[in-house]
Amino acid sequence: MDSTGREPREKWGSRFGFILTAAGFSIGLGNIWRFPYLVGTNGGGAFVLVYLGIILLIGIPLFTMELSLGRKTNSSPVIGMRKETKKGSPWTLFGWAGVIAAFIILTYYIQIMGWIMGYLYKMVTGGLAGLSTEGYSQAYDSFIGNPLVIGGLTLACALIIGIISAQGLEKGVEKACKIMMPILFAMLIILAIRSLTLPGAMEGVKWYLGVDFSEITIDTFIAALGQSFFSIGIASGGGFIYGSYLDRKSNIPGDSLLIIGFDTLAALITGLIMFPAIFSLGLNTGEGPSLLFVTMSNLFNQIPFGSFFGALFFLLIFLAALSSALGYLEPVVTTGMEVFKLDRKKSVWISLALIFVIGFATIMGNATGPWSGISINGMNLFDFADFLSGNVMMPLGALILSIYTAFVWKFDNYQTEANLSVKRFKVYDWWKPLVVFVVPLALLFIFINGVFL
Repeated sequence: MDSTGREPREKWGSRFGFILTAAGFSIGLGNIWRFPYLVGTNGGGAFVLVYLGIILLIGIPLFTMELSLGRKTNSSPVIGMRKETKKGSPWTLFGWAGVIAAFIILTYYIQIMGWIMGYLYKMVTGGLAGLSTEGYSQAYDSFIGNPLVIGGLTLACALIIGIISAQGLEKGVEKACKIMMPILFAMLIILAIRSLTLPGAMEGVKWYLGVDFSEITIDTFIAALGQSFFSIGIASGGGFIYGSYLDRKSNIPGDSLLIIGFDTLAALITGLIMFPAIFSLGLNTGEGPSLLFVTMSNLFNQIPFGSFFGALFFLLIFLAALSSALGYLEPVVTTGMEVFKLDRKKSVWISLALIFVIGFATIMGNATGPWSGISINGMNLFDFADFLSGNVMMPLGALILSIYTAFVWKFDNYQTEANLSVKRFKVYDWWKPLVVFVVPLALLFIFINGVFL
């Protein structure tokens, strides 16, 4: 405790630990589940090209804004924005939007971790061997529609997350990510090598990285904008809270480039795992959201040593999802500590208990669950939680952040804060049109499209 009776604010143990932990927050289901199926349904290399452009022009500036503001306030998103403006200011909506988005994401994100844990077990035990193509879809629907099994797996995932988070920033979250991230990249490389050595794999590489400009449409840009958001985790509070643990000597622009670089590399390598193998076996690239569980399970059961590589694949996904879940939980926990004056352990377990209880509705109400008939605006409860967090709360939070930076904080002040300990890569003067005009307009576009169109 400090002189005020509160727990002293934690700091990163090392720059290396911060970069790996922040990269772990970004590298999750957005890279290994969402990115491949969006590539598959949006023209392959055409989507990849547009996505990379958006990451450079929009993703990096937004991430440096969030990290810089977090470091400047040295607080959780809600308390930080109160410090910058005042309690009750409309700008505190940015803080609340991020925390609420992170909370809602976790209500179904932990459930997906439960699906992954279940499929990891099925791969190890051979529970999916010998099924027909239709059988993989039926097995998936039956599995996620069993609330007792999914509820138990989700609870197990919540406990794993809680045990790590309750240890604190340096001894829990940072230490876990220092171990998980090198393992994750090692597994990505092993699986990519295996996929690239399959007969006919190069046809998949050509489709994945070759650009057919006729495939680029307005929908490609919308999908790529949304994916950049989901992948990096912008405006979900994670970047802000991780920035708040930085000291004044940290090099935010350079670190942001490394973090987003690792995040993008993980997504690109995942494509080199999936698409060469899919083309090699003549499977469908446009499977959509079920690509991860249906198509990849089918794939691993058709290749030599498939059970081993399948188990490695689902273990990889689980570690990626776990590192992201820790990042999403951090702003929720810190808000509990700073706004509601809880100690860390109480905040962790109360937050996870609420997430699990509220999230059980998404378990009951997913595509094949007992409550699948309940809909909100034409969406089941699982899809509505995804829509509310991804299409409403995160874009709204990012839009508020970009407007605040452009017109209240001002570009020059943002640039000065971000460049405090700059070495090579920095916030350059030519970023100003991006920050003041391009980023806010792009976010307004994605928000209107996501909510109203």
